[in-house]
Amino acid sequence: MSARSVLVTGASGMLGGAVAERLRDRGDSVRAFQRRPAGIPGVADVQGSLTSAEDVRRAVDGVDAVVHLAAKVSISGPEEEYRAINIGGTGNVVDALRERGGGALVNVSSPSVAHLGTAIVGLGATPADPAHARGPYARTKAAAEQLAMAADGHDGLLVTSVRPHIVWGPGDTQLVGRIVQRAAAGRLPLLDDGMALIDTTYVDNAADAIVAALDRVEDVHGESFVVTNGEPRTVRDVFGGFCDAAGVPRPTLRVPGAVGRLAGRLVEAVWAVRPGEDEPPMTEFLAEQMSTAHWFDQRATQERLAWTPAVSVDEGFDRLAAWFREHPVTA
Repeated sequence: MSARSVLVTGASGMLGGAVAERLRDRGDSVRAFQRRPAGIPGVADVQGSLTSAEDVRRAVDGVDAVVHLAAKVSISGPEEEYRAINIGGTGNVVDALRERGGGALVNVSSPSVAHLGTAIVGLGATPADPAHARGPYARTKAAAEQLAMAADGHDGLLVTSVRPHIVWGPGDTQLVGRIVQRAAAGRLPLLDDGMALIDTTYVDNAADAIVAALDRVEDVHGESFVVTNGEPRTVRDVFGGFCDAAGVPRPTLRVPGAVGRLAGRLVEAVWAVRPGEDEPPMTEFLAEQMSTAHWFDQRATQERLAWTPAVSVDEGFDRLAAWFREHPVTA
């Protein structure tokens, strides 16, 4: 495939950075768009806000394709902020591409757009459902995916959506970092003994799948794909693997799932009135994720994207442990 010019939004994040590096390494001309420089060697930085249509038009000008990862990712905060960034920002990307004559758009979404609070057992990419998705992040990402997919086939634009599930890897401060710090402090509960079966995705696999979707967009446009390692593990095993890699004790605190969900609702109510400096320790959505099975059938994803995971969960744990040996956990 000939080299092309690709814009990666959100390249300052772990997954966005990995995508930008893969595209750069194979010879594509890559630019990164976010509020602060991504600082990736060989990748041009374009600074601006996703909520500014003019900034987005400037970033998109002259590119053949966009990989759109930038989003507000959290478990708390005013829904207006999520709407402005996740829905409004995606709309700005779509509009900018259509105004300049189209191109390819890989919209990076989330399986939470179709998680309605009940178990997901061996399903594929069911439709995004903003009316019933759980929490402001999931609701707005669902609406953003619908917006992006509705533009497919119009004004020369080809769109596919990729939903990586629970992405983790070395240097991850969002998921791995928080789990390890809370486990080290004895504040990480296992809901229902941590026996819910869940899928996760090692960061290299997620990045490879996103690049594969870009390469195959002419064949898969109009489709959405859930991406995982395809190796379901219990929450207890996943958390334990992170803790073992970091050299901190595994969690021993056990809480019934129903109690966790009730506590999450109460914490959210308090946080709405008096928000803390960090994210809340528990929300109803987080409790549901920790106590409800969610694993996915990967056969259609792997066939349509011509992609398979290269790094197993166990190899990922080994790589995580090597990283923690160079970056030990501090009190």
